[in-house]
Amino acid sequence: MSHALSVVKVGGSLVADRARLCRLLGALADGTEGPVVIVPGGGGLADAVRAAQGALGFPDPLAHRLALDAMAGMARIFAALEPRLEVTQDPAQALGAGAVPVWDPSALKAGRPEIPETWDVTSDSLALWLAARLGAGTCLLVKSADARLGAGPAELARTGLVDAALPGFAARFPGRIVLRGPGGDRLCRAALAECAA
Repeated sequence: MSHALSVVKVGGSLVADRARLCRLLGALADGTEGPVVIVPGGGGLADAVRAAQGALGFPDPLAHRLALDAMAGMARIFAALEPRLEVTQDPAQALGAGAVPVWDPSALKAGRPEIPETWDVTSDSLALWLAARLGAGTCLLVKSADARLGAGPAELARTGLVDAALPGFAARFPGRIVLRGPGGDRLCRAALAECAA
C-alpha cells in the first residue's frame, strides 16, 4: 500500500460553492495533500439522471451507467476549472507520469461483479473501491456538509451523508477514511492496521 497516496472524492454538491471548489482543486493540483487521485461526484448531472429515471422508469443498471457518464462529465468540468488536472481512465498510469489525475470511471460501464448497479453505489463507494485498487493509504470524501464527530461509515450511511453501500466498501478498504466538510476533517475510520495494533 502506498500510504502517501490519497484518493480524494470531490462531491458534486460543491459546484454550488464555486470559490471553495476552485480553491480545493487548485490545492490538490499544488500537491498540498501529497499525491492524489481525484474522484468527481456526479453533482447536478447525476441529479438529472435521477429525475429522468423517476419520470421515465428506466431500470437501475441503465441509471448507474448514466451516472458514471455524469461523473465523467464532472471530471472534464474539474479539469476545465483547474487545467493542471488530467482526466484519465487509468489514474495509476497518470500518477506514474507525474500528473494529478481526475478519474473518468467510464470503463466501469462494462460492469464489475463487486459493484452493484443501483443508486446504493455512488461516487462515495466508487472512491473507496478505487482507493482499494490503487493501494491508497487514505480515502478523503469532500462534502458540502459536516459529519458528526466520531461518526463511522455505518452512521454516515444511515444519516444519508454517504451512499448506502459505503459501509461494505469501507470494510474492504484497509486505509483511513476521512470526511471533510466546511468545518474541517472528521476521521471516520483509522487504517485497519492501526486499529489492530
